[in-house]
This record gives sequence, structure tokens and C-alpha cells, in this order.
Amino acid sequence: MKTAMSTTSHHDERIAKMTFATVYPLYVTKVEKKGRTKEELHHVIEWLTGYSETDLNKLVEEKATFADFFARASLNPNAHLITGVICGYRVEEIENTLTQQVRYLDKLVDELAKGRKMEKILRTA
Repeated sequence: MKTAMSTTSHHDERIAKMTFATVYPLYVTKVEKKGRTKEELHHVIEWLTGYSETDLNKLVEEKATFADFFARASLNPNAHLITGVICGYRVEEIENTLTQQVRYLDKLVDELAKGRKMEKILRTA
């Protein structure tokens, strides 16, 4: 019997309050260290959220929290196809919607850094 993976409310609150501006430079560093580009990172983020590079810059400038970031995003209808383990959690089993969305983003950035082909990262049904 499969049970859904739950995170603690403290963990979920911490993620909700984190700012995209704090995490974004870490994403850039992670992918660039592995030979990928900032443009590829933006492409992946745009696929998931609908945000253009201009949108991302505004979100960084205003220090938007992840709660705001995902509240305003147009989540890709294929986001549910993102599966696997990130930060010790199986993304498809995370119960808190916001935490799951943040982990979707983490998973895509991870796959990009690991050299996965763009067609595979940008899931299609």
C-alpha cells in the first residue's frame, strides 16, 4: 500500500516564505557549474511557470516569496509528469501543493544540471 509523503507544516511554511531571489542565484550557479546555460535554466522555468526572463527579473527585484511566485504562475498542465526524488522527497507524493511545486522546480533544475536532454526535462504527454 502506497502512502502519500507528508512534510511537516514547519517545513512547508519555511518553503512558502523563502524568496525566489535567494534561491535563483543558486540555480544559476548549479547549472552553469555543470556546463548548462542561464538561457536553458530560463527555458525550463518558463516551461513550468509561464514566466519570461523579464518576469523572473521582476520577481527577483521584488523579493517574491515562493508562495507569491507560484500563486502568480501558470503551471504547465504536464507538471504532474515530473516524478522522482529531490531533497529526500518523492515529488509526486508530496501532499502540500506549494511544497510540491517548489520541488518540481528543484527537480527540473537538478535534471538540467545533470545533463538531461531538454526534450526529456520538458515533459510532453
